[in-house]
Amino acid sequence: MRGAVKRVIWAALIAILVAAVAAVLISRRHTKPIVLVGAVMRQSADARKQSPINGVTVTVQWGTNTIAATSDFSGLFRLVLPREIRHGAHITLLFQHPKYALLSLPEVVSDQLYIVRLMPLVPDTSDHPDSPPPASLVNNIVIRYSIEATTSLNVGSGAKAFQIQNQGNVPCNGHPPCSPDGRWKATIGSVSLDAGEHNVYEDARLICIAGPCPFTRIVSDHFSAGGRTISASVLGWSDATTFLLQAEVFRQQITSLVRETYPVIFGREMNFSLPPAAEGPSLEAEINGTSIIFPLGPVPILRWATCEVSVKKDRARSYRCELTSGYRFQ
Repeated sequence: MRGAVKRVIWAALIAILVAAVAAVLISRRHTKPIVLVGAVMRQSADARKQSPINGVTVTVQWGTNTIAATSDFSGLFRLVLPREIRHGAHITLLFQHPKYALLSLPEVVSDQLYIVRLMPLVPDTSDHPDSPPPASLVNNIVIRYSIEATTSLNVGSGAKAFQIQNQGNVPCNGHPPCSPDGRWKATIGSVSLDAGEHNVYEDARLICIAGPCPFTRIVSDHFSAGGRTISASVLGWSDATTFLLQAEVFRQQITSLVRETYPVIFGREMNFSLPPAAEGPSLEAEINGTSIIFPLGPVPILRWATCEVSVKKDRARSYRCELTSGYRFQ
């Protein structure tokens, strides 16, 4: 009887503990703040022209209270709502940018992704073929930059012959060096080559050119990997043999290679990127038929376009440039 009572008591305690844990988890879930996540882009009938908008001020209004965040280069915005705002609450989202029309959206708080498109204050004339074109044309755009590369120049070759002086069929009698089976007296011959300062050997090879070559073995290989100095040692346990160590000499040089890339243009925007190792980038464009070169510094300054730059963790750079009023791409 007592055992049954104890089991009932333990079952009750476990049930109470489970209920308490569940209550704590539910409470934490309800007190965890809600994060609104979304992206802001340009309004256009052509999906290729719906480019992300950087620097949009996104404001959440509820009652007389507000909080705000700013979109990044990819158009992303994140707003951490106060704990008192729960799912289903009514809020207003405001999107402000000096180049785009103000947008006010009444919303109900949820876990959805908020995708917002803003109407530009300056219309994209490429969306309206009948519109009169601006006077200034921008075309033939090319981006140039340099990359440092290490090249190897063949400046000669190196060769050196050496002999292994030994007499065959002489018992070793336990006095090394001996043949691999320990029977015959052997001799070790060595050779080395120095390519000189700033030079290295490559494609080195060691060959037996005279004597009883089958009765030899390489015992030290410091030539296969190349380098400024290379060397080798050979064991011979018969009559005298002759070996040749030969390799090509290369000098490593650092050169600057000029590369070109081209932007992708949709509407009034162009996009391009540069690799992490790019140095001294510049942009060349024809403005009304005149070719002009513009240096691309940390923040590009173009009289005919406004540019934004995003630098990735690996130092690769992404550029987005929008034409200013009075210019159009041809």
